Order: sequence, then C-alpha cells, then structure tokens
Amino acid sequence: MKIAKFFAIATAAALVIACGAPKVEGSKEVRDLHPAKGEIDSTSYMLGVNFGLVITQNNFGDLNLAELRRGMNDALKAKEGQPMDSIFCSQFKIDPSGMNEIINGYLSKRMAYEGALALEKGDKFRRDFYAKNSADSTASGIVYLIQDSGSEVRATDDRDTVKVNYRGTTIDGKEFDKGEDTTFPLNGVIRGWTEGMKLIGEGGKITLVIPSELAYGQRGASREIGPNSTLIFDVDLLEVHPYVEPVKEEEETAKKPIRVK
Repeated sequence: MKIAKFFAIATAAALVIACGAPKVEGSKEVRDLHPAKGEIDSTSYMLGVNFGLVITQNNFGDLNLAELRRGMNDALKAKEGQPMDSIFCSQFKIDPSGMNEIINGYLSKRMAYEGALALEKGDKFRRDFYAKNSADSTASGIVYLIQDSGSEVRATDDRDTVKVNYRGTTIDGKEFDKGEDTTFPLNGVIRGWTEGMKLIGEGGKITLVIPSELAYGQRGASREIGPNSTLIFDVDLLEVHPYVEPVKEEEETAKKPIRVK
C-alpha cells in the first residue's frame, strides 16, 4: 500500500466531511460551470466508498473512528508550511513524518496476530475433526475422512493427472472455491492436494482437512484464505491418468520405416 495515497484520500474525505455545501461565487456564467449538488453528493459518496475500501483491502481491521476523524480534521486545519516539512508536522498530535513507520508497524502486528490465531484455530479444528469423525491422518498433518475408497486405479506419481469434482471451504464454513470435471496435474496444486489425491482410487470420495503449511502458508491466497489458513476440501475423484513419459524426437524418428527407393 502507498501511504501517501492513503493520506491523500483521507484528507480528501475530510474535505467532504468538513466543507459540506461550498459557497459558489462568480457570475452566473461562471457559477453554471460548478458541479451540481447531485454531482457533489455522488462524488462524496464514492470518495467515502474509496476510502472505506482502502481500509478494508489493506486489512486495517477495527479502527478508532473518532481518532480517524480527528486526524482528517487536523490535516484540514494545517495551514502552515508545506506537507511533511517541520512546520507542517508540528501542527499535529503525532508527527506525520513517521506515518509509514506507524502504519506499517500496525499492519505487521495485525498480520502476525491473525496468522498465529489462524494457526491455533486450525490445529484445534483438525484435532476435533479427527476425534469426532474417527478420521485418519498422514505423517505430514493432513486429516482425512474417506467416504468411498474407489477402485484400485490410483495416482502414484506427482506428475499424474486427475479429474475431480470438488468444494473448498474454510474452517468456519465459507466456500472459497468449487469445480466440476476439473482436470489438473498433481504437481500443479498445493501440496495437500498432491498428497491427498493418492489416498483414494478412481471413483472415490474423500474429505481433506489440510494444514496451512501444506496449503498457502503464511502468505495466504485471498481475503477468504488468510495467513496460516487450514482448508477443507470435499473431493470426488472421477478419473486418474498416469503420467506418460514423452517420446524423445530421436526415438520417434527411429521408429519410422525407412523408405527404399
């Protein structure tokens, strides 16, 4: 996130809040050029949406809105100096020249906290799922429940390809992905899938509870899949296609019949 952009949006939002309907000056011809009230209202609303998205998309969490408004108002009142010089900065409760350090430090702590909490909750969920469902587990930490073991045709190589129906959810039940008749090589997905698809045969059904280290780890993958998220997948394994080594060009050439003239 660019902190300067955040500061600019915050200041603009404060202008909208503080100024309300500005006095329009000038001759009638000049006043007619001024945006209409409806345009001002629409722009004000969209600026508020933009500002809200900056907060939510950068994972600021629950902020003190009173202090947020105070900061914006202080920015409006700061008439002396140029932005971020010593005179300008002296007009604030907290020196804004340290903005990057303060905001980034806060975001780092939030990320560390959320990651640790997700790891703790995920470990507990796997333990509870294992106990409540008389499930099994792998040495790597996957907890799984087989509804149908399928046939003897199984994936054995990470380069094998499988065709599946699947549904992915977080431990609180939110669906983040779903697919039907989806085909992929086992070495092209998260490690939990690579390992989990070898636990059943063609036609089998399985529920995989995959720890974060075998999924997307500390980085997460989206708003739904945050850092250290444990993931649940319900999978129907429709087909298994063993990997076949490609024929080398010289071998293919050697197989061609020699044409005798």
